[in-house]
Amino acid sequence: MDGTQRKNITPGAKVKIVQKPHQRTGQLTEGIVKDILTSSAVHHRGIKVRLTDGTVGRVQEVLG
Repeated sequence: MDGTQRKNITPGAKVKIVQKPHQRTGQLTEGIVKDILTSSAVHHRGIKVRLTDGTVGRVQEVLG
């Protein structure tokens, strides 16, 4: 699923995110959403979230 729409992301969802330092390389980190940090319904670079381990990044892919 698309990570640019807030409606696709819920706390507890498994996602792949890109962290700020990895934006150029595109290295993805997989984890479980703890908090949704972006308040708008859509963000063209991906909705910003915090994972359960504390990692913050923008959602590139929602896994399920």
